[in-house]
Amino acid sequence: MTVARSRADWRTPTVVLVCGGLILTVGMGIRHGFGLFLQPMSADLHWGRETFALAMAVQNLVWGATQPFTGMVADKHGTGRVVVTGAALYVLGLFSMAYATTPLLFVLTSGVLIGLGLSGVTFSVVSGVLGRNYPPEKRSMALGISAAAGSFGQFAMLPLTQWLLSNVGWYGALLTLAAVGLLMVPLAAALVEKHEGTAHAFVQSAGEAIREAMRHRGYLLLTIGFFVCGFQVVFVGVHLPAYLADHGLPPHVAVTALALIGLFNIVGTYTSGWLGSRMPKRHILSAIYFGRAVVIALFVWLPLSPLSVYAFAVALGLLWLSTVPPTNGIVAGLFGVRYLAMLSGVTFFSHQIGSFLGAWLGGKLYDATGSYDIVWWLAIALGIVAGLINLPIDEREVRRPAAAAA
Repeated sequence: MTVARSRADWRTPTVVLVCGGLILTVGMGIRHGFGLFLQPMSADLHWGRETFALAMAVQNLVWGATQPFTGMVADKHGTGRVVVTGAALYVLGLFSMAYATTPLLFVLTSGVLIGLGLSGVTFSVVSGVLGRNYPPEKRSMALGISAAAGSFGQFAMLPLTQWLLSNVGWYGALLTLAAVGLLMVPLAAALVEKHEGTAHAFVQSAGEAIREAMRHRGYLLLTIGFFVCGFQVVFVGVHLPAYLADHGLPPHVAVTALALIGLFNIVGTYTSGWLGSRMPKRHILSAIYFGRAVVIALFVWLPLSPLSVYAFAVALGLLWLSTVPPTNGIVAGLFGVRYLAMLSGVTFFSHQIGSFLGAWLGGKLYDATGSYDIVWWLAIALGIVAGLINLPIDEREVRRPAAAAA
C-alpha cells in the first residue's frame, strides 16, 4: 500500500512515475548536450575554453547549492509547483543564453538561471515525490526507472542537439531547446501533492532532519562519495567532445559516444535500482566507483580510436547515473521519506561541488597545460577513494526515541 495522502484519483503512483520520468527525460536530456556547444560558441564569440567551462561549473554549483532548499519547498508544499517554477527558469535561461555575448552574461544565463531551473526539475525533487508514492519494497525500483528516464533523455536529445547545431547553428539550437523545455510545465500537473492529512511516523522539523543527518556517519560518507560522481560525469560530459576533437576524431564520434553513454545508462540505472532491493546498496556504489576508475584508466592507457571511444562510452554508460538509485535509496532507508527531497538535495550539493570542479578544472588546466591528462588521472584516483569510503556505510534505519512518535 502506498503512503496515504489526499490526491486526485488519476494521480496514481504509475502516472506520477511516468510523468516524473518524462520531466527527467527532457530536463536531463537538454542538459547533457551542453558540451556540444563548447567549441562552436567559444570559436564564434572568441572565448577560451575556460569561459565556457566556468559557466558550466557555475551552473552545476548553483544547481547543487539551491537543491536542498528546492527539496525542502517540495517536501513542505508539494512537488508540482516546484517543477513549474524550475521549468520556467530553465526555459528562460536557455532563451537568454542565446543572446549572451559577453562572458558575464553567459555565466548569468547558462550558469545561474539554468542552474536554478535544474534544481526544480531533476532527481532530488522527483525522487521525493516518488518516495512518497511507493512503499520501501518498490521504492528502489521506481527510483531506478526514473533515473533510467533521465538517461534516455541523454540518448534521445543528443542527436537532436547535434542536428540543430549542424543545421541552424548554436543560436537556433538554444531557442529550439527552450521550446522543447516548455513540455515540462504540463507534465508537472501529475506531481501536484496535497499534504493535508498526511500521516508520518514521527514529528520532526526540517532543521531537526538536517541535524540528524549531519550526525550520521554513513550519510556523511555517502555525501562525500557523491562528490566524486559529480566530478567524473561532468568532466566527461563537458570536455569529452573537445578532447576527441583535439585528437583528430570527427564530431560524430563524440555525439555517438555521449549517446551511447545515455543508452547504456538506461540499463545501468535500471539494474542498480533492481539490485538495490536485493543486496546492500553500499556494495553497489563501491562497485560502481571502482568500475569507473578501471574504465577511465583503460581509456587513457589504450590507443585512441573510434572503437576505443565507443567501448569506453558503453562501459562508462553502465556506471554513469547508476549511483542515483542506491544513493537516494540509502537516504530514504536511513531517514524515511518525509524530507527525502531535502536530504537528497544536501547529498546532491556535494555532487555538484564535484561537478563544478570537474567542469572548471577541465577548462582551466587545459588552457594552462594544453592537455586534459591531469584531470583524467585525478578522476581515476577519486574513483578509488569513493569506492573505499562507501564500503563502511551503515544502511540500517535510524532509531528514534519513542517520544518522537506522532
